[in-house]
Amino acid sequence: MRVLTHCLSFGKPRSLIGLWLGLTGLLAAIALSSLLYGAGDIGPARAWQALQHLGATSGGEARFVLTELRMPRLWIGLVVGAALGIAGALLQAVTRNPLAEPGLLGVSAGAAFAVTLAILWGADTATLRVSVAQLGALGGCLCVLAAARLQGIGDDPVRLILAGAILSGLLHSLSSLILLYDQYTADEIRFWVVGSLAGRQLDDLVPLFPSLGIAALLTVMLARPLAALALGEHVAIGLGHHPRLVRLLVIVVVALLVGGATAAAGPIAFVGLVVPFAARALAGPDIRRTLWLCLPLGPIVVVSADIVSRLVVPPSELPLGVLTALIGAPVLIGVVRGRRLPTL
Repeated sequence: MRVLTHCLSFGKPRSLIGLWLGLTGLLAAIALSSLLYGAGDIGPARAWQALQHLGATSGGEARFVLTELRMPRLWIGLVVGAALGIAGALLQAVTRNPLAEPGLLGVSAGAAFAVTLAILWGADTATLRVSVAQLGALGGCLCVLAAARLQGIGDDPVRLILAGAILSGLLHSLSSLILLYDQYTADEIRFWVVGSLAGRQLDDLVPLFPSLGIAALLTVMLARPLAALALGEHVAIGLGHHPRLVRLLVIVVVALLVGGATAAAGPIAFVGLVVPFAARALAGPDIRRTLWLCLPLGPIVVVSADIVSRLVVPPSELPLGVLTALIGAPVLIGVVRGRRLPTL
């Protein structure tokens, strides 16, 4: 516990703790709404009644919908939201670019394309798909890091986004070719194209826990070095940190988080842009504060979008990736035009 406090220490703890608790309370209310509302015939009243008798051995259709459909997608939404939010904050910190986001820079596309290849080659275990997705995300991260260090690209946020868009477009085109080649793969892979929490089960989370645990531990260790690196490489070196090692470890963490999230819910864009944007607006540019607030803010964005996706076109559902794009696109436009994000 002392290590955690030391690594993620922050100024004005009372105000930040109060903000964090407030966001956690909001997340709890949104989580309850996720269990009560859906696109089917089970309304809030029946869902609430089933929730009150959750331990009963019988409960009919309402209990089935609550325990087998809504509750698994809620838990997956919580994990995916936190993973993408923290990954976006880390990616923006390591590139020193407020526009850096896994979905925009091709990291999520790399993970999805890797999963497409895995399905094509017969990988039918969730654990293998998670590993493949993380390797694909790592490849996307390395491309981002290489582009960020190119003169004229890394110094210009818009050019970096364009480079990421080219990579994403290429990978999506290759995925489309695979879909045309194999109809069975096309049926399996549609889920990975737009991102969704529908149809997911709690078993899909189990293979994520080891890698997410490693990513959480590395994030705790990297918080202080990243805060020092934000002051400049010379300052970070003077404080005893190694910038190249820090960047490499951050890329590994981002790959683990984005790959795991993509394996669980498909590529979900803009969460890694919106969540750090909101966290910095609330708590300032310190990466340690940003990471703390990304923990509740990420799930808030993902679970809220998932609730809306169920209700806007009943009895059908919109893909989650469509809703997050609608939320994130105005933020992206505002950043590009106004550059009013807090300084990284």
